Amino acid sequence: FEYDDITGRWRALLAIDLETKPGTYRLSVVRSAGAAPTERSLRITSRPFRVRHLRVAPEFVDPPEAVIEQIRRDAERLAEVYARRTPRQWSNAFVQPVEGPASSNFGTRSYYNGERRSPHAGVDFAAKTGTPVRASNAGTIVLTAPLYFTGNTVAIDHGASLFSIFAHLSEITVAEGDAVGPDTTVGLVGATGRVTAAHLHWSVRLDGARVDPLSLIETSKRW
Repeated sequence: FEYDDITGRWRALLAIDLETKPGTYRLSVVRSAGAAPTERSLRITSRPFRVRHLRVAPEFVDPPEAVIEQIRRDAERLAEVYARRTPRQWSNAFVQPVEGPASSNFGTRSYYNGERRSPHAGVDFAAKTGTPVRASNAGTIVLTAPLYFTGNTVAIDHGASLFSIFAHLSEITVAEGDAVGPDTTVGLVGATGRVTAAHLHWSVRLDGARVDPLSLIETSKRW
């Protein structure tokens, strides 16, 4: 949330989670500590998402009992990452971490062997194993770890409660605590974790909400 000297207006990124129900919500804006809030109405409309039905091996639907504890620990680690509150580090427009069109869209609803799973909370890019993955914008590396679902995973804190997650990497080329820029290579595309082919999964969290990375790119162009 900041003041734009050129336009003379305040501006902010507002996150709306992909499963927010359509309707009218009250938006309260506080420009500075102690100031009276400005109240506005915010209307959320529905967005159509793709639905796909897949037949896969049973182990891709229900994880074995032996890995449940790992899955719990992974979720706790990610929750700790998303709970961080640091000053804004990113600037200018975000860029795609790899070249080429998305191969799997944000928000896709999937049914595996007839069972509904969580919606796709990121964007996938089909790319060959070993393709460099760049950081998309400035930030600090806050997680580099092999996780059960997402394989070799890198998390970047861009500041102001904005985070990028890069998943299924064949190799991680940064360490926790590293400062990165939009062209820093953070890893290489791979097929680690619960996947059937090499690709990059990029997801974004803003104030805890799951948002479309491609919409962040377009929105940040106007920032």
